[in-house]
Amino acid sequence: MNDGKIVAINRFPSPNPKVELMEITYISNGLKVKGLLAEPKYEEVSDGFLYLRGGIKNVGKVRPARIAQFATEGFIVFAPYYRGNQGGEGNEDFGGEDREDAFSAFLLLKSLPKVRDIHVFGFSRGGVMALLTGIQFPEAASIVTWGGVSDMSLTYRERKDLRRMMKRVIGGTPDKYPERYHDRTPLYEMEKLAAPVLIIHGALDDNVSVEHAYRLERRLRALDKMVECWYFAELTHYFPPAVNRKVVEDLAKWMKSQHKRW
Repeated sequence: MNDGKIVAINRFPSPNPKVELMEITYISNGLKVKGLLAEPKYEEVSDGFLYLRGGIKNVGKVRPARIAQFATEGFIVFAPYYRGNQGGEGNEDFGGEDREDAFSAFLLLKSLPKVRDIHVFGFSRGGVMALLTGIQFPEAASIVTWGGVSDMSLTYRERKDLRRMMKRVIGGTPDKYPERYHDRTPLYEMEKLAAPVLIIHGALDDNVSVEHAYRLERRLRALDKMVECWYFAELTHYFPPAVNRKVVEDLAKWMKSQHKRW
């Protein structure tokens, strides 16, 4: 298997002089998929940071400034675009087979000589991808889900504006194909998760309701897993810039404190 193998590297303009950016083409399930790699300059060894974006297609695209922001915290960050996006082969399918793009990206980070531990971060629908990756790779040092989806059927019921897309991509409704939604819902496999989990969520989130966070927290606590929750009573899906920066700093510290437990 060539999953995670890098087949092309192109320099990418960096918004930060302390961070080097490269667009990577890598193999995932036989497909050539693209993603963005950010490396802090002047660091010999760093923890890896797998950034799993939200949205689908052009909604929620990987933003170079966001990736660089995490790299300035001392991580080597890789953010897959997912299959079918920005010149990559295949078709994105919202937590179905495109989870392999996250798994292969984990292997890609693992293959980099400068990378030590690997942390997994998911935003919005990337929350599902992060949890599925943590289940697949018990050696992940930590998992962070920020405004993250944990139950795909709940997303279908809550987001009337996404139903058409979800029916097209997943093949039908949760009532017609419960197993397809079940398969995209990591709550059912949390027993296999070994890494500590940090849940970050705004209580007023209309894109991904805080109920996703509560369901995940309840499930992890019931299984006696390591979980920490940062709930923000006044915030929505998108945090104001100053709060966002502070949360990024805090979660970076939290991540770095996790590998000491292993």
